[in-house]
Amino acid sequence: MLQPQEAQILAPGLNFFPTLKPPNKTLSFHRISALVITFFAYASFHASRKPSSIVKSVLGPSKSAQVSLEETGWAPFNGPDGTHRLGELDLAFLTSYALGMYFAGHVGDRIDLRLFLVFGMMGSGLLTVVFGFGYWFSVHLLVYYIAVQILCGLFQSIGWPCVVSVVGNWFGKEKRGLIMGLWNSHTSVGNIVGSVVASAVLEFGWGWSFVLPGLLLIFVGVFVFLFLVVRPEDLGFEAPAKEVEMHEEKAENEEVGLLGVESSDSLEAIGFLQAWRLPGVAPFAFCLFFSKLVAYTFLYWLPFYLRHTGVAGKQLSHKTAGILSIVFDFGGVLGGILAGLISDLIEARAVTSVAFLLLSIPSLILYRAYGSLSMVSNIALMFLSGLLVNAPYSLITTAVAADLGTQVSIKGNSRALATVTAIIDGTGSVGAALGPLLAGYISTRGWNSVFLILIGSILLAALLLICVAKTEIQQKLNEGKWVWNSMTS
Repeated sequence: MLQPQEAQILAPGLNFFPTLKPPNKTLSFHRISALVITFFAYASFHASRKPSSIVKSVLGPSKSAQVSLEETGWAPFNGPDGTHRLGELDLAFLTSYALGMYFAGHVGDRIDLRLFLVFGMMGSGLLTVVFGFGYWFSVHLLVYYIAVQILCGLFQSIGWPCVVSVVGNWFGKEKRGLIMGLWNSHTSVGNIVGSVVASAVLEFGWGWSFVLPGLLLIFVGVFVFLFLVVRPEDLGFEAPAKEVEMHEEKAENEEVGLLGVESSDSLEAIGFLQAWRLPGVAPFAFCLFFSKLVAYTFLYWLPFYLRHTGVAGKQLSHKTAGILSIVFDFGGVLGGILAGLISDLIEARAVTSVAFLLLSIPSLILYRAYGSLSMVSNIALMFLSGLLVNAPYSLITTAVAADLGTQVSIKGNSRALATVTAIIDGTGSVGAALGPLLAGYISTRGWNSVFLILIGSILLAALLLICVAKTEIQQKLNEGKWVWNSMTS
């Protein structure tokens, strides 16, 4: 076992509870701990993002004659252009999030990830609470809400590169798809928690829908500060990445041995443009642009859509629409797990992603056509759509990003992981910013137009990975790993 590196500041909680340190606790214990802590960290990030979609139908204009005078919306979002303003609110958050993502990954490869993550959580939680204060202080200035969203997006962008880097540090490539598929359910779990909490307190005033998730994020941030260990080396364990590199490059480096492998800390963090040129980064990044555009349109507009289209000819309440929308996220949980499991079994991330993308097209067509007929059809088709839409998004942002950030071409340099992760998810977040904005403008012309754009985006996402998928298929056939290869030989 290696000696812990003194330069790294150990989480103070381990000093408070020495029994949590080796040799009292094993490598497996700390791997699970890192997985669980980062799971709840990012779930709380997503829980704090969800309120803006839940309160849309309260803030915005209503076309229903059944709405009482007490439900006339909230200026400046309740006018004729209310849906446009709501879309611009999403754009402000997601644009700053996307831009911040590129810088966050670059910074995350150079400083203490635990402290950087906590900084992002505290700032995001506080700003989410500040947004909610607009209710009690009767703030009706668009610039106030836009400014808060821009700042919140910057702090939120810190979260993803940090948590993916931590998990990538603790787990090697073996079964990474399944592990990260299970772990990435934090996105859907966070959405579910955020939806339930925000919907439950909506009747007491929409401000509470922001304050409670914001406080939750701050609370979890304190726990992360106390107990998160960023790397196995910080506790004296060997890094999984070095073991993987040793096996993959054994033929070229037999004389070096395990102890001779260059430490990731001695390698310089790679540059932004250099990371873009790594094999596979660009096609997966642009695929995620369109995939995340679709996923985030549902994230930010599904409760509003349910409220304004109704089910079985009946208009849903704000609370019912918000809670019903979590069915999409339940589907996303299963989709992420299935995508990770399948990609591990066939050892082909791009093929798995393309398959789910193409299958999601008919599911969206069916949901738009038949989802409003009954509650049963709505739930079933929403669950299926969530499963198929979120599966490739989940796979690319986790296992694919971790694979590309620790590939052999960069010699196992773990300091490249946050940069690659930030590039992929940052590019996806540009699409995420565009999707909700387009939905806000186009929905005034009818939801069929919105679904048409979503389907077109999915098709483009699949096309961007065709070449990568073709390469994967050819590689597996040449290696004789797939069943049909042996049948044709």
